[in-house]
Amino acid sequence: MILFFTSPIGLGHATRDIAICEELKSLTKEKISIITGSPAYDIFLNYGYSVENVYNPENFDIDSLMQLRSPLKWLFKYFMYYRRCKQIATAFVDKNRDELIVSDEDFASIAVGEKKNRKRVVITDLLETHFVKGMFSAIESRMNKSMQSMLIKCNRVIIPDTGDDVDNISYVGPIVRKLSTPDRNQLRKKLGIEKRTILVSIGGTSAGRHLIEKASCAFKKLVLEMDLDLILAMGPSLNKLENNYTNYRNIGFVDNLHEYVCASDLVVSLAGRSTIDESHVYGTPGIFIPIKDHFEQEQNARQLGYSYEDISRLETLMREKIETSRLNSPKLKNGAEIAAKIIMEMIC
Repeated sequence: MILFFTSPIGLGHATRDIAICEELKSLTKEKISIITGSPAYDIFLNYGYSVENVYNPENFDIDSLMQLRSPLKWLFKYFMYYRRCKQIATAFVDKNRDELIVSDEDFASIAVGEKKNRKRVVITDLLETHFVKGMFSAIESRMNKSMQSMLIKCNRVIIPDTGDDVDNISYVGPIVRKLSTPDRNQLRKKLGIEKRTILVSIGGTSAGRHLIEKASCAFKKLVLEMDLDLILAMGPSLNKLENNYTNYRNIGFVDNLHEYVCASDLVVSLAGRSTIDESHVYGTPGIFIPIKDHFEQEQNARQLGYSYEDISRLETLMREKIETSRLNSPKLKNGAEIAAKIIMEMIC
């Protein structure tokens, strides 16, 4: 059996782990047991996996303008969540002796696996965090050193990015799910997409409400001069927009959002890694706006030439990007198969 611990903070971990698990199913008959929390739990369940809904993470405190509040307070809450997760992970690891532990940024399970001398594979974008500034950054620095020590001691570390392999670290490129059909025209027909379409996605939390509101306002102006459709993926945390008179289609929380990314002509999203990777692998132009002071999202956005301030000029950006040919968009190779083969090396 493979014990697969998936961080439920956001949906990106779950979607890339499903991509890896689908590849693993073609390589081995080993049972894959997923340990996570909602809303990641729902996606795994819909894909037919054996999954435990046991983690309950702390949400980021985001204000109405999509800015992270009290990073130090969140860091403390995360540390308490980490301690609870260690207790939960210990029960699963003790119950399943000698099983391979695979963790997507669930560092509690890695700490438990290290203590009990189990084989461990980590999937992560992060080698260190930078949420806290000033005098309290020393606390985060100590946490970073602890995390880096755990990574060094793991059997393998899989990073879904481009780079040069070193020691136990393997860069495999972006990891995304396979499409139900490689024919994009068939995919658009299946999803009911006919016109040039803008997809706005905010992931698994309500943190992106401000982005949806600003993007829909920009769309109201664009649709006066262009024949466009708007699809909103509000996720599991939002139901509708108040006082909004834009014609849009809300697909809510779907387990095939990656297909909507591929079928659309432009994706506007928070700067989470998952949607960025899907945009790059499927060749869909994208605009990625980070949560302010969320260091990981700001770093992702910066690499693509975006910042939080770009939310104030979405109309201009959307007008420019909707005219961009998909042929001019970067298209990267999917790293899911490589990641699965690395994990298989630990089983054989």
